[in-house]
Amino acid sequence: MPKLPARERATPRATSARPQPAAGSRGKRAAVRTAPKSRNAKSAATHAAIIDAALDEFAARGFAATRLDDVARRAGVAKGTIYVHFRDKETLFEELVRTALGPLLRGLEETPVADVPLRAFVEGLADHFVKEILGTRRKHIVRLIVTEGARFPSLAQIYYREVIKRAMVVVRGAVERAIARGEIEGDTLQRFPQLFVAPGILALVWDMLFARFEPLDAGALMRAQVDLVFAAIGKRRK
Repeated sequence: MPKLPARERATPRATSARPQPAAGSRGKRAAVRTAPKSRNAKSAATHAAIIDAALDEFAARGFAATRLDDVARRAGVAKGTIYVHFRDKETLFEELVRTALGPLLRGLEETPVADVPLRAFVEGLADHFVKEILGTRRKHIVRLIVTEGARFPSLAQIYYREVIKRAMVVVRGAVERAIARGEIEGDTLQRFPQLFVAPGILALVWDMLFARFEPLDAGALMRAQVDLVFAAIGKRRK
């Protein structure tokens, strides 16, 4: 192929030149890329504000008396905004349970406890319940189930599916491993793992009704229950 003169080689072909975007167009493209992130962050913040407001309203008024108008007002959003995120009040409650208690359940499910003695596991579970449930606003969700679950079976079903059922799987698994290791005998705790959390429910009810007359140390109560359960197991093995 014949070589072009030097002058022609140095001059780029007009068809291969790419026009450079103006500074303003680059800024517009950057704005387009960041806009969805900004909208997503705002939507997530609104979602969280609605859930937080719902917890306050449910705690103050109960499920039946709480209106979505009140939740919207407390969250600082229009009532219609709630329906963008939640179908109805029951759906809002379901998401509240998942948001408030789901991380605790996942932590419990993912904690390696294969070689942990059953008593140490149960004591840790009791301490966790006192600190993360009774010691926080999460206790209002459990109160709501205790006080209104019978009137609204769907709420009890949600709480059972999202919390109780999952927790029982973990506790029964710990008991089964303890039996396999020869740590305990019999299947009582496998059949009735509720024995470990019963004092927590009692402490919650006591706090609702009688704490102003006689405060109750929930942590000490739960540890006392653990002592009684394992003392009974020890006597049976002798």
